[in-house]
Amino acid sequence: MNRRIFGLCFTLATTLLFNAHVNARPNDAISAFIQSEVRERQIPGLQMVVIRDGVPVFSGVFGVASIQYRLPVSDHSVFSINSATKSFTGVAVMQLVEQGKIDLQAPVSRYLNDLPQHWQAITVMQLLAHTSGLPDILDPETSNLLPGGPAAVWKTVQTLPMQSLPGQRFSYNQTNYVLLEKIIAQQSGEPFLQFVQRRQFDAIGMPSSTFGDSRDVIRNKANSYVLAADGKTLRNVIEDFPVYTRAGAGINSNVRDLSKWIQALQQGRLLKPDSLKQLWTPATLVDNRSAPWAMGWPAIRRAQHRAVAGIGGGRSAFYIYPEDRLAIIILTNLAGSQPEQLMDTVAGFYLPALKQLNGGGHAIYRLRQIIEQSGYAGLERKLQQVMEQYAVSRPTQSELNSWGYRLLAKQQNTSALAVFDLAVTLYPDNADAHDSLAEGYEANQETGAAIRHYRRSLELNPENRHAASRLAVLSP
Repeated sequence: MNRRIFGLCFTLATTLLFNAHVNARPNDAISAFIQSEVRERQIPGLQMVVIRDGVPVFSGVFGVASIQYRLPVSDHSVFSINSATKSFTGVAVMQLVEQGKIDLQAPVSRYLNDLPQHWQAITVMQLLAHTSGLPDILDPETSNLLPGGPAAVWKTVQTLPMQSLPGQRFSYNQTNYVLLEKIIAQQSGEPFLQFVQRRQFDAIGMPSSTFGDSRDVIRNKANSYVLAADGKTLRNVIEDFPVYTRAGAGINSNVRDLSKWIQALQQGRLLKPDSLKQLWTPATLVDNRSAPWAMGWPAIRRAQHRAVAGIGGGRSAFYIYPEDRLAIIILTNLAGSQPEQLMDTVAGFYLPALKQLNGGGHAIYRLRQIIEQSGYAGLERKLQQVMEQYAVSRPTQSELNSWGYRLLAKQQNTSALAVFDLAVTLYPDNADAHDSLAEGYEANQETGAAIRHYRRSLELNPENRHAASRLAVLSP
């Protein structure tokens, strides 16, 4: 994104949503953090809200909804939430459970006919939690739908082998939610989209929320963008959510509507309290381990400050911290901006203990502030200073990885190497850390160092195909 566009973004960055429940003076610390992340992640436009004890306490809009037409993000702007749609599907299933029309432990064959024999014993719960073992309707090489129209795709996927036995392991895929769309329509007696519209959007008053993709005319829709390979140029994203896939993706909404929805869930207006508790309980695998998902909701499990989430397209997310009565919604129009990485940092402004438990994002934010003044030299020492000054935990390897790759995408190779090197220093036995550092060295044309770290990564993880393939190219 060029400087002119960023100038426009930040001229608009202080615009705040009008809401009678929102504090007249939003928390300056949160605004500063979000503006920093918008710059760092090159996000054209962002909309967010924080809900505490059932009341919005902070709400803001930042940047532009459309670069082409120089339209600012407003409280009326609507964003794609992509796979966060699955959270709505989970609610729809539980509404039918409450009516006695769906049994979570029932096999899908109870509700759907003409399924392959090896699919029939899969339970509804396993579909919701991505533990079914089903093959995916997306091509693993391209991440696009299998070729052909709906009939051809459905025919093809039924001929593919199972990924695992039902309940054996977690494997995220879209076939699960194609089946759930069919089950909801069958058991509710109306099309899936109509059922969600009536029982959720209309029931609590979500006038800006609708299903649709780039083929549909959606009022106040923010343009969707993605960064090109050069890490600077923005491209338009063409969204394609065929109707039969829309139980898994396809809702467009804004923070006002999503705030109403989250509050309605917590107030028992969409589901009974016991049903909501069940909705947010992680599924169990056959060996009694907890799966990473509940019923349509990723589960962020920890001893304190657990959360459940909706995450979509790497650009929209909401986190609910049930025991803390806190919820955060961040919607953006940049695929790959990963707003889910910002949630715990924002929550930390309200829950100081969370900074010590999972404050890596806050640590990186403060570390970047120091780097702006004194550069990347002595990064480990500077991180230690930040951790002590702000009482935050150290960043995870994954958080450092994401930061490093953003720098690499911007062709800031030396800075990326410093971050990747810090990750290896902090996590010396992590294969991914060595793999990323090797990639940084390779981008910087330091072949010997790249080979050394690819080899170390492969020692730590012999199944690392990326390291093996790069060694085959780089080694004499």
